[in-house]
Amino acid sequence: MDQLTGVTIEAIDLAAWAPQALDVQAVAFGLTPEEVMVRLHIVGRHAQQPGVIALGALSDGRLVGFGYGMPNRREHWWSTVIQPYLEARGYGDWLDGVFAITELHVLPEFQGQGIGSTLIRSLCERSGLSRSILSAIDAETPARRLYRSLGYRDLARAVHFPNTERLYAVMGAPLPLLRPPAAQSAPANSR
Repeated sequence: MDQLTGVTIEAIDLAAWAPQALDVQAVAFGLTPEEVMVRLHIVGRHAQQPGVIALGALSDGRLVGFGYGMPNRREHWWSTVIQPYLEARGYGDWLDGVFAITELHVLPEFQGQGIGSTLIRSLCERSGLSRSILSAIDAETPARRLYRSLGYRDLARAVHFPNTERLYAVMGAPLPLLRPPAAQSAPANSR
């Protein structure tokens, strides 16, 4: 359990905390109530996946940030979408033996305090794997800058996921992640 700026980072039961996690994601990522309902079912399915690791950032018992991930498997929906993009760039091997950061979100009023960095570093450290992969909106955002500061680099860009207009970048990093300078600790929101 890590203590950070009055926020405690600890393991959470993803299924039990899913409604609170989706409340955080809705604010941090700008989701509609309809999107929240769809994602609630997805998070429930993810909670049952082998090897899933979930962490919460708690302030006075309130979830103010969370992240979770799991060992990537090629049959996962996300992998089937990103596979052709990675293979076209010569990075198809990044689908195997990697820890996929599935979601990472911090409430705006708690961003910039190193919470996102602590969540993602802790998730990756607990994974026991040698590489990590994630997708993020393909724009120069604070989240992308954070990921780069931790050692992630672009593996594919302009990735289109069904049912969204936004384009995404797929990023990968060797583990352990780098320690970002304190000045670069930025908000962390991931897909």
